[in-house]
Amino acid sequence: MNYISRKIEDFLAENLSIFPAVVILGSRQCGKSTLIKKMAENREDMIYLDLQNREDLAKLNEPTLFFRNNHDKTICLDEVQLTPDIFSVLRSEIDSNKRAGRFILLGSASRNLIQHTSESLAGRVGLLDLTPFLITEINNNEGFSLYRYWFRGGYPDSYNAISDKASSLWRENFIRTYIERDIPQLGFNIAAPQLMRLLTMTAHEQGQLLNASKFASSMGLSAPTIRSYLDIMEQTYVIRTLQPYYKNTKKRLVKSPKVYIRDCGLLHQILQIKSFNDLLSNPIVGNSWESLVIENVCSIARNAQCYFYRSATGEEMDLVLQYRDQQIAIECKSSTAPSVTEGFWKSIDFLNPSHTYVVAPVDSAYPLAENVTVCNLCEIMNIVEGMED
Repeated sequence: MNYISRKIEDFLAENLSIFPAVVILGSRQCGKSTLIKKMAENREDMIYLDLQNREDLAKLNEPTLFFRNNHDKTICLDEVQLTPDIFSVLRSEIDSNKRAGRFILLGSASRNLIQHTSESLAGRVGLLDLTPFLITEINNNEGFSLYRYWFRGGYPDSYNAISDKASSLWRENFIRTYIERDIPQLGFNIAAPQLMRLLTMTAHEQGQLLNASKFASSMGLSAPTIRSYLDIMEQTYVIRTLQPYYKNTKKRLVKSPKVYIRDCGLLHQILQIKSFNDLLSNPIVGNSWESLVIENVCSIARNAQCYFYRSATGEEMDLVLQYRDQQIAIECKSSTAPSVTEGFWKSIDFLNPSHTYVVAPVDSAYPLAENVTVCNLCEIMNIVEGMED
């Protein structure tokens, strides 16, 4: 499989030209190491160390000596959250030599990692997030299929698997490793069966309002414990919570966030959906498409605040992107012939966005009404990306 360019590459280069250190955060297996190794192919001044590799880790027995001996190189430390003591050394080393692009730190989405970088490297580091494949990273590649991407999700090894069965096996192993190894390795003491059960309950509530009390009652835990577990899963890039949109003049909106399994491939694996045909006949199909759209759009909308809208009387809009000077609204429909409800139009009246998009698996965009357009996922991604420039 040929290397697939990532949207983050230009932003990474920009950060490396400004900051002495750049931190790339993202879930395990989303492509962080592949990205940096590809960059290193064209540069002789890069050193890559995998801190899960004992030989590489041994090179940092005396980190100050290693860093100063390689002061003219860009040093990449992969899985840096495994050596939290390194951050104090990095701070001292950066303060003694503030050359831009000295360090690239890769981490598997650890709260401790974020905490250490914010406390020890404040003002010295650029923070970037890398997601699994976005649709605009793969849609022009040979063999691309929207339905394959929708069903398998964006993790490279899942999307590129030789068959749906092989993809399912990869995703099953990923979930098991996440629960049994990654979470304990990050220092969180959560029983694996409890976490798996919470993941399953979250998947069944995909795109619904979070009811922590309902989860707590079902699992025999307290609501604060449920929220703390969900927070850990969000910090490790497995779930996304979307907050409700408010207008100061009216308080008719619900306060609970919506909760999503971020990668739809993982969602389908947790729910034991074995094929795209099975997905189409499953009641979750609409919420699955919604999560695919929201994950793609929110991952590139760095300059926007992302919300959902729901009124006290039930009118909804799946996604609201609030920029400083404008707002756009997005409704997600899994049908190739999408139709909208009266609540959709009432939501537009309340929100008054500059434009509203109905994102569906259609071939190309067409107008639905004035300032309302039906479009596909690639088209809305290009629109939002243009707003980020």
